[in-house]
Formats: sequence, C-alpha cells, structure tokens
Amino acid sequence: MKRFLIWWEERCRSVGPLRFIDIVLRGIGQVMFQDNPVSGLLFFIAVGWGSYAAGVPQVAIGGLLGVVVATVTARWLRVDHAALAAGLYGYNAYLVGIALPTFLANSLLLWVYLVLGAMLSVVATLAVANLMKASGVAALTAPFILVTWLLLLSAYAFSGIHGEALPASGQITPIPPEAANPLAIVDFAQGMLVSISQVFVKGNGVAALLILIGLAVGSLAAAGFALAAALISVVVAHALGAESQLISAGLVGFNPILTAIALGTVFYRPSPRVAVYALLATILTVMVQGAMVSALTPFGIPTLTASFVLVTWLFLLPGQKLD
Repeated sequence: MKRFLIWWEERCRSVGPLRFIDIVLRGIGQVMFQDNPVSGLLFFIAVGWGSYAAGVPQVAIGGLLGVVVATVTARWLRVDHAALAAGLYGYNAYLVGIALPTFLANSLLLWVYLVLGAMLSVVATLAVANLMKASGVAALTAPFILVTWLLLLSAYAFSGIHGEALPASGQITPIPPEAANPLAIVDFAQGMLVSISQVFVKGNGVAALLILIGLAVGSLAAAGFALAAALISVVVAHALGAESQLISAGLVGFNPILTAIALGTVFYRPSPRVAVYALLATILTVMVQGAMVSALTPFGIPTLTASFVLVTWLFLLPGQKLD
C-alpha cells in the first residue's frame, strides 16, 4: 500500500486532473479522519452500494457533487493549500451532499440546495476554524451540522422543497418500556455493524464492512477503535433502555464511533490512558445522543453528528497531555 501511495503521489504531481481526484477522495476519507485516497475510494464505494441497495442513488450522487463543488469553491477562495490537499475542505460538504437527498424529496430545487450547501460548507469551515482557533480545537463536523440544520429547517418555510424523511416534529414523550426489548444476538451484531455505516447515513451491512476496510487501510488503530465503540455503544444503549429498533438500525452508535476514533487515534496517540479517556467519551456520547434527540424532536430535524462534536470538543478543551 505504501508503494502504491508513493506512485500515486508522483502521478498526481505530473497530472493536474489526478490531483483534483486525489483531493476529492481525501475529502471523503476525512469524514472518518483518513487522509488517504484509498480509504476515501472505499468509503465512496460503500456509500454507493448502500444507496443502490436502498433505492436512493441520489444520495451517492449528492455526496460526490457536494465534495466536488466544495473543492472548486475552496480553490476559488484560495484557502490554505496544505489543508485543501488533505481534503479538509471537502468532508463537511460530502456529508451535506449525502444528508440533503436523504431527508428531502428529490427535485430540481434539492440539487440547487445541495450546491449552495456545499459552497456554504467551505465558508462555514473557515468561520468555525477561526472561531475555535484560540482554543486550539478542530472544527470537526460542526460546519456540516450548521449548514444542514439551516437548510432542513428552511425547507419548512418553502413550498418548493419539502422533507421526505425528516423526523416527525411534536411533543417530547418518554418511550414506553415495551420499546426497549431484549436484543437477540443477531440484532446485537447488526446494531454494531450498521452503526459504522450510519456515519455516512447508510444502514447497510456490506457498506459497513467496506468502511471498516477503508479505515484499516488508513489506520488499523482507527478500525479497532471503531469496532470497540460500536460494541460499547450498543451495550450502553441497551443497558440504559434505549429503543431497540434505534439500536439495531445503528442510529445510536455512529456518533460514539466518531468520538472514539477522534480521541483515540487522531488528537491523541493510542495508549492505555488514551483508550480509557476515549471510552469515557464514547459512553457519554451515547447519553448526549439521547439528549440531542429529545432537544431536536420539536424542531423536526435529525441530530446528525452533533453529539460527536459536542463531546469531542468537551474532551479536547481541557488540553490534557495524555500521550
């Protein structure tokens, strides 16, 4: 793999279009902190497969369009070249591109929305990065959350575009005890696996395996932390009495997975001390995810990756030297 990456980098230096493709693929890879075009390609294939299997190919197309538009926009704005080359201006737009076709009905206006959202994600990335500069904390997926929430909320105000799969808005009510059924082993395993693919808004087992392979290509430690977080999130959510269908659909576990990878492998080097720190954050993310669902239900918008961002910021801001 190392030889291939060296060969690929040499080709990118001599062929302009290949460099653009490299940036796009790295942007997709950065959704799970992988500055690696092979990981990005595997993630893209995973999303494509999951979209095809679900009968919504527009999700995969939207993601690709989003990251391409953002890359062009970032170049036009003359952002930092090293950050652009690492895909750091593409991953938020990729998530915007797969989220909007997931929650909004397919129409011409949706694609206009998507292009505007991808462009806005670059501006939001610059804004959040400047805002957080003093604290030394990364923007993470905060720009994606901000842009997507604004666009989804605005859909309620315009008749030309409407939500197709937005959460139902209404009064917050506690879930009944019968909703937290005991998990069968198959459901338990499914909850772990699908949690991984839900990072890309795809509840698909094959997509999850491809994403795991993509993670392992970029970082074996990241793949290990992802699997551990998937297991922990399912156990904690079930122990707390979360709704069984949400657990098996992976909707409780995808945020804890991102938290575990970020703290366990990206901002700190893996070690026993770091693993315990990431474990605590992973458990807290499950709880914060529940809080975010309760808080956002009246607004009729999804939580997206908000609990991951909040908990990761919380655990990075103390600035502890754990390495």
